Amino acid sequence: MKSNTIVFNRRRFLTAFGTAAAAVTLPSCAFAAKPAAKVRKPNFVFIFADDLGWGDLGCYGNRQIKTPNLDELAKKGTLFTQFYVNGSVCSPSRAAIMTSHFPARHGVHGHFSTERSNKARAMPNWLDSKVHTVTKLLKIAGYTTGHFGKWHLGSGKDAPTPGDYGIDEHITRSSNGPQLEGPSDPYFRAKSTAQIVDKTIQFIEKNRDRPFYVNVWTLVPHATLHPTDEQMKPYQRYAPRGVPYKGVKQIYYASVSDLDRQIGRLIKRIDELGLADNTVIAFSSDNGPEDFDIRNAVHSGIGGTGPFRGRKRSIYEGGIRMPFIVRWTNHAPAGKVDNTTVTGGVDWLPTVCSLAGVKLPADLNPDGEDMSAALLGKPKSRTRPLMWEWRFRIFGDMVHKSPMLAIRDGKWKLLMNPDRSRIELYDIPSDPTELDNLAAQHPDVVKKLSQQLLKWQATLPPGPIEQTAGSNAYPWPKGQ
Repeated sequence: MKSNTIVFNRRRFLTAFGTAAAAVTLPSCAFAAKPAAKVRKPNFVFIFADDLGWGDLGCYGNRQIKTPNLDELAKKGTLFTQFYVNGSVCSPSRAAIMTSHFPARHGVHGHFSTERSNKARAMPNWLDSKVHTVTKLLKIAGYTTGHFGKWHLGSGKDAPTPGDYGIDEHITRSSNGPQLEGPSDPYFRAKSTAQIVDKTIQFIEKNRDRPFYVNVWTLVPHATLHPTDEQMKPYQRYAPRGVPYKGVKQIYYASVSDLDRQIGRLIKRIDELGLADNTVIAFSSDNGPEDFDIRNAVHSGIGGTGPFRGRKRSIYEGGIRMPFIVRWTNHAPAGKVDNTTVTGGVDWLPTVCSLAGVKLPADLNPDGEDMSAALLGKPKSRTRPLMWEWRFRIFGDMVHKSPMLAIRDGKWKLLMNPDRSRIELYDIPSDPTELDNLAAQHPDVVKKLSQQLLKWQATLPPGPIEQTAGSNAYPWPKGQ
């Protein structure tokens, strides 16, 4: 019999000749099994817009802004309607994505600014580089990691670079690492998404044959917006009549549409490289849209929050409930809208690690949880509540001025001030606009959630609270 026709049955061999035969050395060429095909770990591309509202995309109900590429991403992936970031401004929200911790645990209560401003708010000057981050954990597991675009987790004298957080390649803004080019150009922000996407595509092309993770964190539509005339052309009908000024919708819509256009280029290149089946693409925004009450947005603060009250800084839904779209071809269901799963930024790290087969360190103590089942099409009930704290004033209309603390647990969302001067309870699935305060009807729910929320707040680093924080008082007219 020719050697290439020999079939070796180990059990039959040992039965016939005894266990001592186990020590016999046999020709490997005759009996070697064909090695199993190596399963490659998935890649991750996390796109994080800056100050984009839940209602700014066509797939989330906007009927004026053109966002065909993100709408197509939703058609080919899963769209989540109850995704929350864990801060109502940029730095806290980003810290939660990176660490799976509520940002206040690290003293990140607001955006990182000057050393003087950080000190006045009892904040550090940067996110502690010793903490576990999603990029650090994946790098240890063999991933090549990248970060292109906004950083805003600390910069200035002695601040770590993004590389200190487990990032191999990075070109950023608001960091101590290599910076994006051309900040002196008056159209820098308008052109920045194209530059960020170019850098990301170069990173992906170079690392296409190995597992990679990359953050694509854009600068728009954060103010100050100054789109080019070419970018504004599709929105000429929104120009004001009879005056030589650009309309607020022209400026904001043009900025969002260019963001969409550049993201489309990135997705197209991923598909051209044959990486669609093995790449998780996720899209979200760091917090709600800026209010035109802020000076750098007086000409553009028209971002949409859909049906929600609250904008940037507010912990009502419009300030913290964001778009979340996930495409993973042949893994995540195409065209699915998940209205059930309540998920958040703190879930990103444990979810990514689960999909990548990376074990969480014992000392990580995440505030989030693995929501990979939901990404793969099976809605999941979370086992841990989401919580927020905002210690500062909130700009804009009175309706947006939320209490200081909030907790989302199941269908309930409780907002309150620590001194109980305001207590609001909403059944979010039934009342997403947060108009019908049910606190008086459900004192048992208020008691349970308020105890949990205040207990959590007591664990946070102490710091000053602005005088108007948590207030929605109006300067009502008074007589003599």
